Amino acid sequence: MPKGSEQLTHSRKEEIINACASLYETMGFRDITICDIGKKTSFTRTSIYNYFQTKEEIFLALLEREHEAWITDITDMTEQNDNMAPDDFADAFAKILEKRSCMLKLMSMNLYDMEGNCRMENLVAFKKVYARAMKAVKDCLEKFFSSMTARDIQAFIYMLFPFMFGLYPYTSATRKQKEAMEIAGVPQVPYTIYELTKQFLRRLL
Repeated sequence: MPKGSEQLTHSRKEEIINACASLYETMGFRDITICDIGKKTSFTRTSIYNYFQTKEEIFLALLEREHEAWITDITDMTEQNDNMAPDDFADAFAKILEKRSCMLKLMSMNLYDMEGNCRMENLVAFKKVYARAMKAVKDCLEKFFSSMTARDIQAFIYMLFPFMFGLYPYTSATRKQKEAMEIAGVPQVPYTIYELTKQFLRRLL
């Protein structure tokens, strides 16, 4: 590998992922194409295929990056506090998760598409980061809630992560969805990611 090529590869991948993230803010997953992503980079569209074979691989890389950022925030919270009461923990954790709306959106709406159309090596790389996220949560629970048994912690994790998969749709309904619910007579209670997460964690703890 030529000198500097690893750094260039990383830089190119980050540019592609950034372009994808930018488009995802205003466009749907199915509407975004490799061509759209290529137009927002500084190099040719065909060059993208040197780094990602499908758009799903790009989105999965974005989800992996979101998890890395989430892990960093959880680890920082764990290291920067000697102890945390349940309410303080719920508040801090909810604020951390609220920053990861892109991660929650990808998890709840596009995970099967991403995982189904990417190479095994990419999927394994993501799953390793996902496992690290679980461990980060486990580590902070062990530090702040010493009375929790290993079984308690496992139960906490296996309730938290499924909860996260459904969090985005309940806090980010589209105008069309809201109109349909109004016509159907479905009660609409406006909660934020922070509010729902904090209430959920208080009950878990």
